[in-house]
Amino acid sequence: MNKTGTSDLKYLFNPRSIAVIGASRTPGKIGHDLLKNIVEYGFKGEIYPINPVADEILGYKAYPSIKHVPGEVDVAIIVVPVDKVTSVARECGEKGVKFLVVITSGFGEVGNVEAEEELLKIAREYNMRILGPNIFGYTYTPVRLNATFGPRDVLEGPIAFISQSGALGIALMGWTIMEEIGLSAIVSVGNMIDLDVVDISKYLAEDLNTRVITIYLEGLKPNTGFKFIEEMKKVTKKKPVIVIKAGRTTKGMVAVASHTGSLAGTDHLYNAAFKQAGIIRAYTIEEMFDYARLFATQSIPRGDRTLIITNGGGVGVIATDVAEETNVPLLSPSSDLISKLRETMPWFGSPKNPVDLTGQAGVDNYVKALKIAFESKEVDNIVLLYCRTAILDPRDLAKAVAELYNDYRDTGKPIVAGFVGGLDVREAISILNRSGIPAYPSPERAVSSLSKLLEYRSYLLKNK
Repeated sequence: MNKTGTSDLKYLFNPRSIAVIGASRTPGKIGHDLLKNIVEYGFKGEIYPINPVADEILGYKAYPSIKHVPGEVDVAIIVVPVDKVTSVARECGEKGVKFLVVITSGFGEVGNVEAEEELLKIAREYNMRILGPNIFGYTYTPVRLNATFGPRDVLEGPIAFISQSGALGIALMGWTIMEEIGLSAIVSVGNMIDLDVVDISKYLAEDLNTRVITIYLEGLKPNTGFKFIEEMKKVTKKKPVIVIKAGRTTKGMVAVASHTGSLAGTDHLYNAAFKQAGIIRAYTIEEMFDYARLFATQSIPRGDRTLIITNGGGVGVIATDVAEETNVPLLSPSSDLISKLRETMPWFGSPKNPVDLTGQAGVDNYVKALKIAFESKEVDNIVLLYCRTAILDPRDLAKAVAELYNDYRDTGKPIVAGFVGGLDVREAISILNRSGIPAYPSPERAVSSLSKLLEYRSYLLKNK
């Protein structure tokens, strides 16, 4: 089988019809929960449960096999025991199915390479593509498709997430809902016997609903490193890609081999590959989604001159340290800009950088300083910091900043926020994030995220 172009993956992400082979009437079984997610998340295409002993499941007519389905089937999701997968795959081929999404485990990850080879041989014979095996499914929110057995109510947004781990991917689905992180796609790739991280990334690079691609990667198949670098270079010139690479240690590499059957490889080789390909590396899950939140909402800046605005000297100093450590250039304001900023604070404030409005700052002080920063030709990026004070309710500040941001959203001048405090500060952070301003509960996370935006900007400039 010759691999088709990425445009043909549209039938995976925008299927007209889906069959769930191994659909179950029993709640708690994967074949039931996956079908229920497809139905209840709101997929509008045709849905065909396949079960030889059921007439109806979740209100949909069930069929004894894929061959009995009256219409065409774009995607067949396979949730049957491993010893039945190849025979089911052949029936799908005879039916003309375009994509097999193989949930079933028990293949190469446990040494059953022969079954993988047979499955791939059948797919090639009938010109089908395979996602998996050993996966939890996939989601594409723009068409209300949640074909996973993970959490149902995934929030729609511009971040795509590709995961080589099933359990971690399911957990992060729930985590993104809790953190109000909107996703365009979630794709579990598992053993990657056909469609791999590169194939999915290339499709998402052209997807209008995706602004940034995040990947949990354990390793690559043998002899695919060069292809990975060259193909991902094409992707990163179109969309930022953030990868968290597991298996960095010796024992971690052993764990990877037993998990998905991939080769973890030495960490310095992956570092080099990521750098060549323009991939941004994260070392924690928190970092990956921190960076993604910023890329999902902010434009690539016109320059790297950064201004910090704060009401607390301490967080300003911390942010300054992180900026130096992560190569975020802090602006040295001109006398004219200093004069303007002086008007936004008490006499004992500091109009230098960081701009310290002092603990007496109210909403008006912040709004005036932000207006000056947005309108100044000297400022390319803004870091907005806040420490909880009795004078200023963080929610009032967040609402005012969100309203002001609407007037400057199209200036192409990124803004990130770091708010420090308790529960009301958490509410303020949520208000900002919902308004398209990436906000974090510490100055370190805000500045570190901005550093990755500048890193990506530098990569694009070098690779025009």
